[in-house]
Amino acid sequence: MAEFETQISPQVQNTLSELENERKAIVDEKYKGWGAIIFSGVVIFLMGALGVIIAGLLLGLCGIGYGIYVLYAISEKEKSYKDRYKRDVIGATLVAIDANLTFDHYKGILESEFRYSQLFSTTPDRYSTEDLIIGKLDKTGFYFAEVHAEYKTETQTKNGRQVSWHDILKGIIFVADFNKHFNGITIVRPKSMSASISAWFSKNVFSFGNKSVVQLENDTFNKDFVVYSSDQIEARYILTPALMERITDLNKRSAYHVSLSFIASRMYIAFPLDHNYFEPPMFKTLLNPNLLSNDINILNFMCDIVRELDLNTRIWTKQ
Repeated sequence: MAEFETQISPQVQNTLSELENERKAIVDEKYKGWGAIIFSGVVIFLMGALGVIIAGLLLGLCGIGYGIYVLYAISEKEKSYKDRYKRDVIGATLVAIDANLTFDHYKGILESEFRYSQLFSTTPDRYSTEDLIIGKLDKTGFYFAEVHAEYKTETQTKNGRQVSWHDILKGIIFVADFNKHFNGITIVRPKSMSASISAWFSKNVFSFGNKSVVQLENDTFNKDFVVYSSDQIEARYILTPALMERITDLNKRSAYHVSLSFIASRMYIAFPLDHNYFEPPMFKTLLNPNLLSNDINILNFMCDIVRELDLNTRIWTKQ
C-alpha cells in the first residue's frame, strides 16, 4: 500500500458541492436561532431597566423559545449533514484510495476491548467511540477508532455534591495483528513522575497486579517508558532492541506520549490527540482543496505504524 494521497475524486467533489449548500443553510438557521436568543436577552435586560419588567419578560421569553425551537429543528438536518459527509465523503474517499479499507462512523472500539487492552489502569465511568477504520497492509491486519474515555470524581461543597469529569483518553486506539500468541501480558506506559514512583515501588516492594516491572537495557527507551509484564522472559522477547528503538521513534512523532500493550496475539496502542478527525466543518467551506489533508495524514500515520514497527516481518508464527 503506497502513501495515501489527498486528491479528491470528481464524484466526491460533486457530493461536497451539494453538502456545501446544506452547510450554508444550516449555518443560516443557527445564526437565526442564536440571534433570536441573544436579541431576546437584550430585550429583557433593556425593558427591565426601563421598569417594564412583565412585558419585557413575556416578549423576551417568546423570542428565546423561538430561538430554541429553530436550533432544535435544525439539529436533525445537522446530523444528516454529518452522516452524509462521513459516509459519502470520508467513506468513499477511503475506498477509492485503497479497496482494503472499510470505514464505519457508527462503530468503534468496544468498551470491553478498551478495558481488555489494559492500556490504562483507570476504569472509565463514561465512554464513547466512533469512526472505525479496518484495513490490511501487506500481511498485517489492523483497525483503529476514535475513543473518549472519562472517569468522574465527586466532591462535597457548600452548595452540594459536585461531579467533575476527567479524560482517561481522548484520541485513537490502534490495534494490529502481531502474528504471535502471547502467553503473558506486557504493557508499555509513559514514564511520568507518578509512573516513575509506581515503577520504583513495583520493583522494590510489590508487583503491579500479577505484573512486575521489566528492566530493559535501552537507556533512551527507559527514559520515556515503564514496562510491566506477567512474563519477564516473553517481554524481553517481544521488546527487542530494534522494536524499542522503533517505539521510541513513533513516540517522538506523536503529539503526546503513546501507551502500548501486547495481549493474546494483538498489539494495542493509545494515541492521545487534541483534534477530532473525520468531522465535517460547520463554519468553514467544504470546497477547500485541502479539506481532507488532516484526515488522510492521520490515516498515513496509522499505516506507518505497521511499517515503522516492522510488523510485516514475520519472525514468529502463531500457535
